[in-house]
Amino acid sequence: MEVRGAVLREVGKPLEIETLTLAPPGPGELLVRVRAAGLCHSDLSVIDGSRPRPVPMVLGHEAAGEVVEAGPGSDFRPGEHVVLTFVPSCGDCAPCTAGRPALCGPAAAANREGTLLGGDVRWSSPAGNPLHHLGVSAFASHVVVSDRSAVRIDKALPFEIAALFGCAVLTGAGAVFNAADVRPGDSVAVFGLGGVGLSALLAAKAAGASTLLAIDPVESKRELARSLGATVLTGDVAEIRERTGGGVDYAVDTTGVVAALSQAYEATRPGGTTVTVGLPDPSAGLTLPAQSLVAEEKTLRGSYLGSCVPRRDVPRFIALYQAGLLPVEALLTHSIALEEINTGFARLRDGGAVRQVISF
Repeated sequence: MEVRGAVLREVGKPLEIETLTLAPPGPGELLVRVRAAGLCHSDLSVIDGSRPRPVPMVLGHEAAGEVVEAGPGSDFRPGEHVVLTFVPSCGDCAPCTAGRPALCGPAAAANREGTLLGGDVRWSSPAGNPLHHLGVSAFASHVVVSDRSAVRIDKALPFEIAALFGCAVLTGAGAVFNAADVRPGDSVAVFGLGGVGLSALLAAKAAGASTLLAIDPVESKRELARSLGATVLTGDVAEIRERTGGGVDYAVDTTGVVAALSQAYEATRPGGTTVTVGLPDPSAGLTLPAQSLVAEEKTLRGSYLGSCVPRRDVPRFIALYQAGLLPVEALLTHSIALEEINTGFARLRDGGAVRQVISF
């Protein structure tokens, strides 16, 4: 079939809106009508080249939509509503069988190579030239994805809200609930207040954290964090330690900036944990006082996709949203059309948005 989609043809250049050819789903794959897709810094890092991926590529990795057709062997049915996540779990590799599907080896290889989980490519230009996939390649009206990237959801959930659970909420809330395991009474500082950071803030509040600190250079994001119940600080480590009696129990870094990660680690109390979910430039290094890991029993932990099991955690986080405990609608600052995508990424780059969603 022919669909409209946004293609990155050259790193550092704007996306091009084109008519694309989409092959039908193969075994274990789904044809999904995309109803909403979020713009994320992970897409922006591919556009800017700090996260190298093969081009030309159809971008977009956070979405919700409706199943149109299921390939052989899939137990999904047409008409079901789904959230799409960019890491499909093969179910058989060592991380998957250990309950850590975000680290699935075949999925990581497929994402690096720009294919679906099975190694195939379903995109091409009308002239027949293949185009690469980025996870679920959600910046198109229809997509073919591995059914291991899909999670069934309640049809009553608005698509623009549902899309946020594909990456922003999974990553941010998962970092708090899964990687940090925040408990009532804990103190939490969140560095970076984009969609992921604010999701982490909301999750920490839902977990019962008694102290919520929020750090970001953009005033509009700080104001939003204030409205959600956080105390906003500049990121000065001495100030954080003074306010918390020696540092926070948990610091969550969502920035992908090494200097901010260092601040987060310094702001963590002895015996505390720093969780980082941001993806710095691959060439960036991190220097820490090594003695603190032992003498202060501090923990530095990475968390990819919130250390989540999507088919467990997407429904769990949606239930918290529906109960009013995880008001993720606060993240949605802009709803845009596909044709506005480059304006949307410019806004994201400049810090003028939290989460923007393309509504198809």
